[in-house]
Amino acid sequence: MAAEPSSDKSVPALAAELWDLVRAYAKQETVEPMKGTLRKLGWGLAGSIVLSVGLVLLLLGGLRALQTETGTTFTGNWSWAPYLLTLAGTGVVLALVARGLGKRSS
Repeated sequence: MAAEPSSDKSVPALAAELWDLVRAYAKQETVEPMKGTLRKLGWGLAGSIVLSVGLVLLLLGGLRALQTETGTTFTGNWSWAPYLLTLAGTGVVLALVARGLGKRSS
């Protein structure tokens, strides 16, 4: 019969060592990847907010340009046309975004 190797460590010391090993493994496999995911989510959220504000300002600038820089083209009965053109521009932007998201998820 083979004799068991003698261990100098007591059962409580082995249990504490096992507990430390399990905690380190759990931290490595859960906490660290979650930190990376949250970091990416934060950058994505910040980027989407900045992009949204920029697009709104761009569309408002386009509306203002249509209202002021076209002379008398959009006056009187045609005063609604700049709003319709800006709405169409918004639709184009949304279509481009939807197309881009569709390609990305496929």
